[in-house]
This record gives sequence, C-alpha cells and structure tokens, in this order.
Amino acid sequence: MKNAKILFVCSEIAPYLPENDVSVICRHLPQAIQEMGNEIRTFVPHYGCINDRRHQLHEVIRLSGINLIIDDNDHPLMIKVASISAARMQVYFIDSEDFFRRKQLFTDDEGISFADNDERAIFYARGVLETVKKLQWIPDIIHCHGWFTYMVPLFLKNAYKDDIIKNSKIVLSLYNDQFEGTFSDTLSNKLLSKNIKAKHIETLIEKPDYEHFVKFAIDYSDGIIFGTKKVNKKIEDYAREKEMTILEQHEINDNPQSYADFYEKILEKHD
Repeated sequence: MKNAKILFVCSEIAPYLPENDVSVICRHLPQAIQEMGNEIRTFVPHYGCINDRRHQLHEVIRLSGINLIIDDNDHPLMIKVASISAARMQVYFIDSEDFFRRKQLFTDDEGISFADNDERAIFYARGVLETVKKLQWIPDIIHCHGWFTYMVPLFLKNAYKDDIIKNSKIVLSLYNDQFEGTFSDTLSNKLLSKNIKAKHIETLIEKPDYEHFVKFAIDYSDGIIFGTKKVNKKIEDYAREKEMTILEQHEINDNPQSYADFYEKILEKHD
C-alpha cells in the first residue's frame, strides 16, 4: 500500500508518555506506515504531564481558536505540534485548559476515573476531526488506539456524515485497557445533536460502562485489530459475532506490513 492517507488517533504515545501497549504502537506504527510511502497524521491529547519545553511543543495558531460546545458549555480548542526527529514524524496535540491540564491521564491519585471523562473523550474526538477538516486533509483510514479515542466512530458516521471526511474508514485497535465505573448519567444530553439521535446511541446509553462503550464503538467501525493478546472476552466475542474484518496482530515488530495490508483490505472492501 502506497499513497494512502492514514490518521492515527491515539490516547497515548511515547516518548511523550510512559511506554505501554498503546503508547508504543502509536510511536512505531505511524512511522512504519509513513516509511512505506503513505501520508500520516498522528494526534494525542496534551495531558498536563507532558513537558512542552522538553519536547519542544509549540502552538499552531492557524489551527487553534475553535470553540467546541459540550452540554451547553463552550470549550476553546488549542492545537500544539512537536516532532519526533528520529522518525521524521510530527505529532499534533489536542489541548484544553478545561480537560487536559491535570497531571493524570484518566484517573485521580486514588485510581478513581475522572467524572468528566465522557466530556474529555467527546472533546478529543471532535477536536481531532475539526482539526483534520481545517487542515483540508482527508484520511482514507482513521485508526483509533485506546478507549479514550472511541467517540471518533460515532461522530464520523453521524455528526460528520455530510462532511468532507465522511468517506474515511474507521479501524479500531482493541487493548486490555478496561476502566472501572460508568460514564455520567447525563451522557446522552452531551451526545444528542442535529445528526446524532437517541437511536444512534442506544447501546451506550443502555449502560455507559467500558464493555458497552467499546461495543458501541465497534458498531460504527469498519475493521478491528486486537492490539494486545488479551482483550475483554465479551468484547472479543462481540466483534467476531458481527463478522468484522479482523487483524489478529498485536506486535508492531512482528510484521508492520500486515497493518498496511489490513488497511488496503478495508479500503477494497468498502470501495
């Protein structure tokens, strides 16, 4: 596969954050796909623990300044960028004083999930899609890594169904990254809009926990990759029962070409 445009939407990426299953794949997979002759863009939230000076982040003024409304509240969007020089790869950071200035990623010091994780995930998903639109860069594939990115399929297939990015295909990498508890009881109010109706979010609203959230994201995806050897069994079974296009791949070092072949398979299937 060459000359394809692949958007990587990551919840974490090394070296800006500690190495784990998600951050390592998000560091090396975009580089490998780019080196095969494809165009890539990579996004990650600008968490408060990321040191701007050390990693030489700077704001992209022309992309910043959008206000995203969530639950009737305005949230300014700021975009920063940095380069991983060894990979000749840029990384875009979605920033928000309201959502991403805290030092922790998803839980507080006691390990309790942040009460506004639903709004943070919504802001991140919409921030990425709005920025890509502003770049006038239309991806063939949008590859989401980590549960924090899983609002993207809903918005792409509904809120942006008449937009320039409407034909992008969604690939979801599933990881062993289960969170405890549930999203806010008011989640439906934050998602419903002109193009997102109650029928579009039934699976999630039934019980807004990790299992239902991931199943909900699968419903709006075009392909599934098992990013770790072990994922939630109920979710794995759900993806298989839906006869999704699946890649049984979990290590980038095994065979980067298998990811490119998978993207091509998705594009051919939905051509």
